[in-house]
Amino acid sequence: MPEAADNEGAVELPIDGTLDLHAFHPRDVKTLVPDYLAACRERGILEVRIVHGKGTGALRETVHALLRRAPEVASFRLAGHDPGGWGATIVTLHPAT
Repeated sequence: MPEAADNEGAVELPIDGTLDLHAFHPRDVKTLVPDYLAACRERGILEVRIVHGKGTGALRETVHALLRRAPEVASFRLAGHDPGGWGATIVTLHPAT
């Protein structure tokens, strides 16, 4: 299960379909996002909201590059008018087989 590091050590993340990357160091995103998607898929959560923020767009591009390479990802899009607007990406996953 994905874990977040804080000043006290590792903290277990809730697997609820929303991953807010604000709490993580950018270097951790490349392993965190695939691990979180896998954990969601194992639980039957096939729509995931990844909050990357608006900022300069660098983190959004990193997330989108990861999503493009992930075979379990059916599609993804910016949240648009959904909660988070273009500071979040909505991911649709293929069901686990």
